Amino acid sequence: MNVILLEKMANLGEIGDTANVKSGFARNFLFPKGKAIPASKQNLADFEGRRAELMAAHDSNVAAAQKRQAVVADASLSMQVNASDEGKLFGSVGTQNIADALNAQCGSDIVKAEVLLPNGVIRELGSFEVVLDLGYSVTATINLAVQGLDAAAGVSADGSMIEEIEEAEAAEVAAKEEAEQAEEEKVETKED
Repeated sequence: MNVILLEKMANLGEIGDTANVKSGFARNFLFPKGKAIPASKQNLADFEGRRAELMAAHDSNVAAAQKRQAVVADASLSMQVNASDEGKLFGSVGTQNIADALNAQCGSDIVKAEVLLPNGVIRELGSFEVVLDLGYSVTATINLAVQGLDAAAGVSADGSMIEEIEEAEAAEVAAKEEAEQAEEEKVETKED
């Protein structure tokens, strides 16, 4: 199916280009989102009348994306996560984690769909370059350092929380003391 693009699309073309796409892609994505119209003589004539308006809208959208890029450009994030001695994470660092941390640090409005992790979620310690696709061919690159939590931070070597372990040990000691006290009381009552 031939369509006329109303927005610049990465793999299809520029504004006003005619592209041949699958009919389902056109019906289910391009037409409902207002990114394209069917290629016909009438639509082509209408498009030529609206070309200046569409170009101005595109330019304003690019400017907005570039402002968002300036907020997060060259940001460096450091995330502390539970990890084994071999450097494998207990869990993973995903796009939502990165977007939340970046928004908290920079005051940006990045959503998880804009964070690109081509190899999937991060499951090991190290430094990574993460690309953000802000739309309209505007990208930003941030540096992400994934570090393991120290044992002093409340995590034991096996990833369990030290506070929980200490609470469990304290409960065991208290139970033993109560049992000993009850035993002593039994002994005292038998002597009387």
